[in-house]
Amino acid sequence: MTHTIREKQKLLARVRRIRGQVEAIERALNSEAGCEQVMHLLAGVRGAMAGLMAEVVEAHVRTHLVDAEKYPEALNVDAASQLLEVVRTYLR
Repeated sequence: MTHTIREKQKLLARVRRIRGQVEAIERALNSEAGCEQVMHLLAGVRGAMAGLMAEVVEAHVRTHLVDAEKYPEALNVDAASQLLEVVRTYLR
């Protein structure tokens, strides 16, 4: 079972929150809100999407890149953690 299936409800909850944030942008534009407010809303959505991407990438690396049960010597936990930290930083 893949991690996206295993974590389906948690991921869907994040997507629903993001949908709400995007709808807030639409409402702000329809109500002719100031550009500062719109930019704050956009930044929030961007951060939420980056967080979702980071979560899926991290689970993918930990789940699919090396099967620790089959190849216990191949998994370099420190290297994987370092890579994931770089990805998280990049996605911010």
